[in-house]
Amino acid sequence: MVIERQNNEIVIRLNSSLIDMEEVQKFVNYFRFLESNASNQGTEEQATELAREVDTKWWKENKHRFIP
Repeated sequence: MVIERQNNEIVIRLNSSLIDMEEVQKFVNYFRFLESNASNQGTEEQATELAREVDTKWWKENKHRFIP
């Protein structure tokens, strides 16, 4: 494995015969999460309100699946 910095990027090189692509995808997803969180400037209260709104909308669109 080789890890290096190039300009504003970090490059990781792995021997593809030693690691499963599914595991690589898990790392990529985690790094995407870190990137998106790094630029987050919302408050916890705003996140809670957004989650409440999403839950309400989701339930309106999907309650027919659970309630006959």
